[in-house]
Amino acid sequence: MSKYENAIKLMEERCGNGKEVVIALATISLSANAAGNPRPAARMVCAYYEDGVFYVSTDARKNKTLQIEKNNGVSVCGMEDYALHGIAENLGWVKDEKNAEIRAKFKKVFNWFDEVGDEDNPNSIVLRITLTEGTIIDNERKYGEQMYDIDFINKAVK
Repeated sequence: MSKYENAIKLMEERCGNGKEVVIALATISLSANAAGNPRPAARMVCAYYEDGVFYVSTDARKNKTLQIEKNNGVSVCGMEDYALHGIAENLGWVKDEKNAEIRAKFKKVFNWFDEVGDEDNPNSIVLRITLTEGTIIDNERKYGEQMYDIDFINKAVK
């Protein structure tokens, strides 16, 4: 296996396989800091991971969604030793026909979704985070390397 394939296998083991993961999602705040510079805004969200993408159920009126409208570059990290960058996109209402497959996965993966997903609300949306690059740590060296600097776009490890 290539280093890239090993890194992807680690991501699947840690985040994939149809399970819910809690990730920190960082965006750029709409309000500047005291010096007038952009500042980060981070929060924990429930997500599921599949093929280089995290999916999140959220509300279109939440700060994270409004921030992503202005700057869709985001960072995510998790307790499973990864810190990654990506592009976030609002895929629209969770009950939109184009989101039927994702909605079905939300219902399967998120045991809370039927109760609190608020899917009849048109502001209940799917947030897709397509990973672009980042670092995955494997202190056990399960596949040989301790650290993988992964490029999801070019499918390579630096």
